[in-house]
Amino acid sequence: MRTFFISDLHLHSGRPDLTRALLHFLDSTAKQCDRLYILGDLFEAWIGDDFIPEDLQPVVDALNTLSRSGCEVFLQHGNRDFLVGKRFAELTGVQILGDSEIIKLASGPALLMHGDQLCTDDHAYQALRQQLRNPQWQQAVLTKSVIERLEMAKQLRMASETQTAGKSTEIMDVSQQAVREAMTEANCDLLIHGHTHRPAVHTLEQGQRRIVLGDWDSSGWYLDASEQGEQLIEFNIN
Repeated sequence: MRTFFISDLHLHSGRPDLTRALLHFLDSTAKQCDRLYILGDLFEAWIGDDFIPEDLQPVVDALNTLSRSGCEVFLQHGNRDFLVGKRFAELTGVQILGDSEIIKLASGPALLMHGDQLCTDDHAYQALRQQLRNPQWQQAVLTKSVIERLEMAKQLRMASETQTAGKSTEIMDVSQQAVREAMTEANCDLLIHGHTHRPAVHTLEQGQRRIVLGDWDSSGWYLDASEQGEQLIEFNIN
């Protein structure tokens, strides 16, 4: 059983190179695995399954093709694409996961998260996250027009950029205490997440491991998990 993990592609119309890179990845590299996990922020913004931007329709089609080929594809919500829903799952064949999932790898059980819930030192963000993940708030947003939702997404991105510029890198990184608590509660010695855009393999105090997936920008990243272990791989997207 070979399993790949990706996250934080932040696909949008302003970066067609990232969309092309993902399409190539799905049509070539991903065909080598049995399971593909997308751990959040596949899109820079997703305003609901009733509006699929024309430039992102090929991504929907490619995910559908991959899932129909026999590769199981799973998706976890990120802080940018939390409105991905059942219709998207039907169109692509992906299986939507909860915020925390435990899966079995050859090396043992692994805890999967997007990672933003581990950034507990950023109190302002955690308050916003609680609002954005509220089902009642989401339902209210989905009743608005596409134009209204596009404007809301734009305002949220601008606010996020402004707030991020004024925060220290330490505050925006995961809390080590939150990591320990999450891994202890899940009884897992391996945590895999994205969100922070700081790809690395960390060895913790008790020999546990935290693998951080990389964001796609000038290069792409994926984690290859097989009988030989886990390997974090960087590749050129151009």
